[in-house]
Amino acid sequence: MKIQIGIVGTGGIATDRHIPTFMQLQEKCDVSAVYDVDVEKAARVGEAVGANVYSSYEDMLEHVDAVCICTPNAFHADLAIAALDAGVHVFCEKPMAISSTDAARMNGAAKRSGCVLAIGFHYRFMHNVQVAKKQMASIGDPLVVRVRAMRRRKVPGWGVFTYKSLQGGGSLIDYGCHLLDTALWLIGNLKAVEVTGATYNRLSKNPHLVNDWGVVDYATFEVDDHATAYIRFEGGASLLLECSWAANIKEDTEEISISGSDGGISVFPLELYQDAAEQGEALSNDSYEIAQAQNFIGACLGQETLVVQPEEAMQVTEVIEQIYESAEQG
Repeated sequence: MKIQIGIVGTGGIATDRHIPTFMQLQEKCDVSAVYDVDVEKAARVGEAVGANVYSSYEDMLEHVDAVCICTPNAFHADLAIAALDAGVHVFCEKPMAISSTDAARMNGAAKRSGCVLAIGFHYRFMHNVQVAKKQMASIGDPLVVRVRAMRRRKVPGWGVFTYKSLQGGGSLIDYGCHLLDTALWLIGNLKAVEVTGATYNRLSKNPHLVNDWGVVDYATFEVDDHATAYIRFEGGASLLLECSWAANIKEDTEEISISGSDGGISVFPLELYQDAAEQGEALSNDSYEIAQAQNFIGACLGQETLVVQPEEAMQVTEVIEQIYESAEQG
């Protein structure tokens, strides 16, 4: 049996990542349908990939087994719930939703329908992260987690990334969410009991900002380009988070490091720290997109367990929401 996949939203994340990836798995799935509110854009993509184009989302749901949702964040919940209620499996780009309420609605629909609900936190599929997960037992109880997702001058100058009503936020919900999800997964998704956060957008409100990723309208910029947070978990572990699209730093940095009771681990690069030795391993992350798609298709076919469980993705949304609430309330 081949899974028939419908693509919802035909922006860059669909055409540059998900469609080419699913098309590499033609023995198990077909990209057979395309839907977008921009009908002309959908028609161009449909013609390019040989897929049927639908002007009605509900109509498309009657002709597919699964959908890949690639729309702005604000539409994730309603589109996913409609698909799940129609008995259609869902792969949804990250973040799961822009509010914990919407994330809970999505999770409820998945349980109600019995269909697969996967969220695109693809960092979990990177080799470094997979090996780090297997090594976590060797470092004992996690004590302090450090997460940095730092870009120096990379505010997305395309799409709707800087519109709060459509995206729910900026650098934190778009980029920081990846490394936050990864860190939470590595420590076993411990329950957060205290969250403190701060957000900034001074650089992107500057009309003279030098930006590597296109032109940004400083006058309408309304989301965070830099965020920090301190999270405390049940049992006493803590996490320090910093992420940015634009920050006055030397260079871009991705870091997840965890200090435990019996050792420590760094993910980028992958290193294990213990009393007697330091172990390092250089690994490639080239195949994570294929691994993510294979896991989703395998789950749809009943052959695999989802690596990203909806309840775990929901925790990421909850923590991000709490960081933004803390920042707003001071």
